[in-house]
Amino acid sequence: MRHRFFDLAFTPSVQAEQTRRGSRAAYAAARGGPADADGLSDREGTFIAGRDSFYLASVSETGWPYVQHRGGPAGFVRRLDERTIGWAEFAGNRQYVSAGNAAVDDRVSLFFMDYPHRQRLKLLGHLRSYEPGERPDLAERLAVPGYRARVERLVTVAVEAIDWNCPQHITPRFTAAEIEAAVAPLHARIAELEARLGRQAAAGDRDRSHPEAPDVQPRP
Repeated sequence: MRHRFFDLAFTPSVQAEQTRRGSRAAYAAARGGPADADGLSDREGTFIAGRDSFYLASVSETGWPYVQHRGGPAGFVRRLDERTIGWAEFAGNRQYVSAGNAAVDDRVSLFFMDYPHRQRLKLLGHLRSYEPGERPDLAERLAVPGYRARVERLVTVAVEAIDWNCPQHITPRFTAAEIEAAVAPLHARIAELEARLGRQAAAGDRDRSHPEAPDVQPRP
């Protein structure tokens, strides 16, 4: 699907800029290589399932682009099959810019970011929305048990193309949960050392409260 991404994203004007900047030959060679996978592999499915947010881009009927951040518990976006992803759209600020744009032009672009490991996955596809009552089967597949948010719509994207980006200039960032997991061994070690010091201090207190009788030698 990466070759398809090149086909869709590298318009004549983009190719002209690549030629002017000196990168066109490398991308042309990559496009002419072996055919790539025609669908979302386990790698993409696992990567998407690990994300707790993504960025969604759409374009209005007046030609203005719009980028929206969507978030939820890790795994709220699902790979439904080799060509489709979906998620439950939670109630937000009720502007509905992306929804309105997609009603006119269903073409969208998505960015999934893994900041700690400096990885980025780009998707191009066609977005569709459903009321929860329209697709109870889809509502069940996209349910997020335990997450306290009202599901407003169900969204699917028929994926046309994907591309993995290089890690350059991605600044590592960590969520509170990731930081907590990373420092958990340190907290455990600190607790162990504090317990050991506590035991040593208690032993010292016992020694001071029960001193041994002095060894007095009788005088001749």
